Amino acid sequence: MRVIVIGGHGKVARHLTPLLAERGHEVTAVVRNPDHRGDVEADGATPAVADVASMDTAAIADLVRGHDAVVWSAGAGGGDPSRTYAIDRDAAIRSMEAAEQAAVERYVMISYFGAGPDHGVPQDNPFHHYAEAKTAADGRLQDSSLAWTILRPSRLTDDDPTGRIETSRGGASAASVSRADVALVVAETLERPGLRGQVVEFNTGPLPVHEALTSHEC
Repeated sequence: MRVIVIGGHGKVARHLTPLLAERGHEVTAVVRNPDHRGDVEADGATPAVADVASMDTAAIADLVRGHDAVVWSAGAGGGDPSRTYAIDRDAAIRSMEAAEQAAVERYVMISYFGAGPDHGVPQDNPFHHYAEAKTAADGRLQDSSLAWTILRPSRLTDDDPTGRIETSRGGASAASVSRADVALVVAETLERPGLRGQVVEFNTGPLPVHEALTSHEC
């Protein structure tokens, strides 16, 4: 499978690329900073230097064309609300439209546990802009023609991987999960056609990732 990871130098992506390479997939890592090319090459990816926040839909379509799947792992990282909306909402939505134009059917979105119209984050909370941006992006993806999966991990940590999670379908509530385990969930999701059209909320838990995801397959 040819997978393009947007946000290829992010902390989750840096865990994901080696996993995909080990599984025999060909990875393109989209990075904004050309200085990051060496890092993602060392991870096992082919770098593509591009700033998706400044690209229109046609340009992003050219970028993703020829791949089998898109993974959205980019983000503004909080802070400036305008940048949050520009990347986490607007650029993400353009990437979905681009995938549709380029006939790249599979699309995996990394969102967050609790995203949605009822996210409940008050307007005076600094997290509100991110919650609104991710909710809009997730909603657009669910309305798209793509074979999508939305992954909603809990608060991300840099802990060592456990290989084990729990999903909200299994009773999990928002807690935390390591970025390394999120990467494993993404890698497993890409290889499971039964997860298309599914939203998976998860955190660290007792079940091996492959087992926890089985309950979400259709």
